[in-house]
Formats: sequence, structure tokens, C-alpha cells
Amino acid sequence: MKIFYAVQATGNGHISRAMEILPFLQRYGQVDIFLSGANSSLQLDGPVKYRSKGNCLFYNATGSLSYWKTINQFAPLRILREARDLPVEKYDLVLNDFENITSLACAFKKVPSVNFGHQASFQSEKTPRPLKKEFLGEWILQNYARATQYIGLHFDSYDDFILPPVIKKEILRAEPVDKGHITIYLPSYSDNELAKYFSLIKEFNFQIFSKEVGQPTQSGNICFMPVDKNTFNKSLINCKGIIAGAGFETPAEALYLGKKLMVIPIKGQYEQFCNAAALEKMGVTWIKQLDENFVRIFQHWINEQKKISFVPDHSTEAIISFLMHSCSNQKKDALDFLYPEFIIN
Repeated sequence: MKIFYAVQATGNGHISRAMEILPFLQRYGQVDIFLSGANSSLQLDGPVKYRSKGNCLFYNATGSLSYWKTINQFAPLRILREARDLPVEKYDLVLNDFENITSLACAFKKVPSVNFGHQASFQSEKTPRPLKKEFLGEWILQNYARATQYIGLHFDSYDDFILPPVIKKEILRAEPVDKGHITIYLPSYSDNELAKYFSLIKEFNFQIFSKEVGQPTQSGNICFMPVDKNTFNKSLINCKGIIAGAGFETPAEALYLGKKLMVIPIKGQYEQFCNAAALEKMGVTWIKQLDENFVRIFQHWINEQKKISFVPDHSTEAIISFLMHSCSNQKKDALDFLYPEFIIN
């Protein structure tokens, strides 16, 4: 079987998930990866056969999406040309992790595809949303990567096609401890903006993962650290708590490890406010932004005695087995489950 796997590279979460599931996908056949976008800090260690600048997201220094920079790099003619040239018709299965060019290519060439990933879960009305829905945000979630089939990932199985998160094996095998520091991953804020708030909380040490530094840099109670998978995993496993954007993979890993978690959605990214709504239902603290109230909010959060239970009931092998079996149901020769029992790793 030849599998085309489109991976969105507008953030590290998509890359991280792709690296985790790739070995299990390869058990079913040859996998060629299409990497689209240039926002991620991680390198994808896999068979990347096709690349594109895709559609990138840009942020300002204070936690918001930069609409001007994002729109300014949008190149519709290039995207249409790349969609026309992408050879999706040569593959037995097209998997799409919320990637627009692949979606267009499949639509042009009438090739079936599967939208597999976190964003696919928003095809269900049962998936949590904020109290006030955004028309444009909803439209993007529904239409940016249209497919003929959807298999979603989320914090809970809100619908029958939604599976739990893919947790990295390094996290699954870890023995979490509390060494007292707070891990920070807020890439939509500049280092100066983060330092302005976290330097005020002198009784805690903060490890801030930053795109602005090439090596660990100490400044008072803050250590700015370059974004690196192994270093970040170590920081997360050993932290007292983590403050991050309201993405999907990092909050899921923090909850799996039993860490205190606070999330700050990126302003302008509707999906992150949807995630914040889901996390709030689970008991997770979220705030709209860093401001003059942050120190007070932080002290309440760090001293709060609250344990959140989060135990995904599917292994990565089982998730991919479910995916492949579901995809093959439309074919004459259905694949057997490689992992018929849904057992955690």
C-alpha cells in the first residue's frame, strides 16, 4: 500500500504527532510525507518527499495572531499550482492532518482522503466550543481541509469518530517528578514580554522555551531555552507545572503526566479557544492574556489543591489500527486490525 501523509508544519504539535505515528503507519506500506508550512521549530525525522511553504501563521509579541503578516504571505496562485501538481492520485490512501493544499488537490482530482487529527474532531457539534462561537473560526475548522472521511483526536471521545490524543512514547514511559520549576511554552509572546511578568514571581524558577535563543540563557529566576524536543520533554517531566498555549499535544501530555496546567489561547486562533473550553470542563485553568492580574492568578493557580484525572484508553498502535481499518471499510479488501484490543502502551 502507498500512503500519502500530509503534515501541517504551522506548529510543533503536528510534527510531534507525525513522528510518533509514522512507525505504525509504515507497517501498512510505503509512507511518503508532504510537509506544508514553515512555523515549526522541530525537524520531521521521516520520509519527506514533498515540501511547500504552505500557509504560515505569524504572531506579534503579545500573544496574538498577526493578521497582516499572515495575509501578506498568502499566495493563492502558488497554492493552486501546487495543488494541481501534487500527485495524490498515485496513492492508495491520502491522510491529511489539516493541510489545505492536499485538500484542494484531492478535490480537483476527485481522490478520496481522510482528515486525521485534532481539527477533524470539530466536524462534530458535540466537540466543546466557547460560549460565543466565531463564524470565521467555525468556517475554517469545517472547510480548510475538507475530506471524504474524518477521524478526530481530542481530550475526550465526544463523538464516535473521535479518539484520544497520541501521547509520545517518551512521555508514556516517563516517571514524572516535581523538581520545582515551571515550564513555559508561549511562542506567540516575545521573550521580553514574558520576562516582564515571570520576573515578578521571584520565588519560582521558570524554564521558558524560546525561538529567540540558541543556547540556555539565564536571567534572574528565568532560564530561556531553545526549543528542542528532548530538552522540552525533560523539562515537562520534571516540572511543578506548565503554562502553555491552548494547543492540543502539549496540554494532553501535561495532563497525562499529572502536571498542573494553565493555558493561554493565542488571540485570533479560534481553535485554541475551543480547546480552552474543553480543558475548562476538565478543571484546567485558562486565562485570556498576560496582564497586570497575572501574578495574583498565578499564585492562586500554583497553590490550588486540585487533581485532574486524564487517562487515555487507546494506545498509539490501537489508534492507527482503528484509523486504517476505518479507511479500508470503503474498499473491497478490508485490512485486518493489527491491534484488535485497545490497550494503552
